[in-house]
Amino acid sequence: MNGPGVLTPIFGRARDVLVTEGPAAARIVVTVVVAWQAALWLGADQPPVYAAIVPLVALRGDPLNALATSLQRVLGVVAGVAIGIAVLNVLHPSTAALALVVALGLVVGLFLPAGGGVNVQVPASSLLVFASTSPDAYALHRLWETAAGAVVTILLAPLLWPPDPRHALTVLVEESRAHLTQALIGTAAVLGTDPGAARDNLTAVSGHVEAVHGHAVLARKAERAMRFNPLRRRQRDTVARLARNVATADGLTPHLTTLARETAAFTGREDLTEVLTDARHRLPALAASTAEAIADTLDGDRPWQARTAAREQLMAYARADGRPAATALRRPFQQILDDLERHSTP
Repeated sequence: MNGPGVLTPIFGRARDVLVTEGPAAARIVVTVVVAWQAALWLGADQPPVYAAIVPLVALRGDPLNALATSLQRVLGVVAGVAIGIAVLNVLHPSTAALALVVALGLVVGLFLPAGGGVNVQVPASSLLVFASTSPDAYALHRLWETAAGAVVTILLAPLLWPPDPRHALTVLVEESRAHLTQALIGTAAVLGTDPGAARDNLTAVSGHVEAVHGHAVLARKAERAMRFNPLRRRQRDTVARLARNVATADGLTPHLTTLARETAAFTGREDLTEVLTDARHRLPALAASTAEAIADTLDGDRPWQARTAAREQLMAYARADGRPAATALRRPFQQILDDLERHSTP
């Protein structure tokens, strides 16, 4: 029999999902109901489905982009019904008319992108015109219902359980820092060991780099969302600082990739045995100090101390080994510390 111990993790996951996704779901439900009711108050003589669809589409997945998605939907519907009316004024409903409407809708959708791809709302709205025996009346109703839903979404989305860019960015900074640290420490650990391990590490570093790139995209999105978040205006300076921290972390990734590539290229070479032996004694400590400098710079916690320690280790390594391969291994660390220095400069 399943005991309480088995159910506890299930309830825990359910609670975590409700805490994480519950506010977004509640925001959608309230906005859908208000949009529907607003359309009825404005005189909708049929169920105003389009007014309710707008918040479902606009707030789905990413509430930070509600405004942009709503505007894209409005433009898509306007363009779609216009295409449908124009074609049906020239052609009777037929396969040829259907093909023409879809083709024109897709072409227009290329210039009204939604989420980075073709805006399929355009051809979809065009096709729905075919379902009405009175296309002109249908189009008019769809237009103003959609506009009403978009207005309600734009007005309510920033006010109902608004997303917290500061919290989101704090998490992104912490995760970016963790990815950078793992990439740096992991590369130093495999240097001069097994060539296969060095190649695997290069793959792992590429994964860390892609994760930080994704965090940078999310950080820019969160920063832009502050423009339409009146309840969190006091957090603007903090949000800007955190977004800059994520951008700095993203700017460090090319140096980590270079270090991983050099490590993969050098590991296993017999002519570099002495260089790699010396590097294996020095690089782990240098990587740890550099990782601490990254963490302290992104946290704003006395970053100069960690950077100074890392630079001292870097200079000691340069004095001890000036061979080209050693210089190539040190260069990414130098570039990382230089970037951190520029980040801390007002």
